[in-house]
Amino acid sequence: MKTQELLELLKTHQDKSLLFEYTSGQLVGANYHITEVKHIKIDSVDCGANSDAWNETVIQLWESPSELGKTEFMSTYKALGILNKVGRMKAYDLASEVKFEYGNSLFHTAQLFVNDYEIHGTNLLLKLAVEKTDCKAKETCGVEEPVVAGNVDAGCAPGSGCC
Repeated sequence: MKTQELLELLKTHQDKSLLFEYTSGQLVGANYHITEVKHIKIDSVDCGANSDAWNETVIQLWESPSELGKTEFMSTYKALGILNKVGRMKAYDLASEVKFEYGNSLFHTAQLFVNDYEIHGTNLLLKLAVEKTDCKAKETCGVEEPVVAGNVDAGCAPGSGCC
C-alpha cells in the first residue's frame, strides 16, 4: 500500500477504530501508540551490481506497558491527525510504500507491509504481513528457481560471485 492510499483510507473511515493484525489472528494490543514516522530514503546496490533508490514511509507502533488491559483502540480519526501533523512537519513521498514497524514479546520486531484491509462494523482492520527477502538480480545471476532452505541454486552458489 502506498502512503497516499493509506491516508485516503484513513480519511474515508475516520469514524472507525483502527486495528492492526500483525500475523494471522493476532492483533496489536489496544494499548498501542504511534511513536515514530520515518521518511526513509533507500539507496542500494544488489548482488548483480545494479543500483536502485526508493523511498519508504515507516510508521512505528508500540504497546504501552502502563495501558495493559486497555480495550478501546485508537480511532482512525486520531491516527490520521497524527500522520497529518507529521506530514506538515516533513512532507511525505505519497507514492512511497508504507510499512508498519512492530514487535512484542511473542513476535520479532519487523517492518510489515499492508497486505489487505477489512471493515468489520466500527473497525478498520489493517492486515499486515512480513515480506520475504528476494534476489533482485535473478536474471544477472542466472537464478531460475527460488532458493529453498537446504537447496542452494548453482547460480548463487558460494564463490559464484552472486547473491
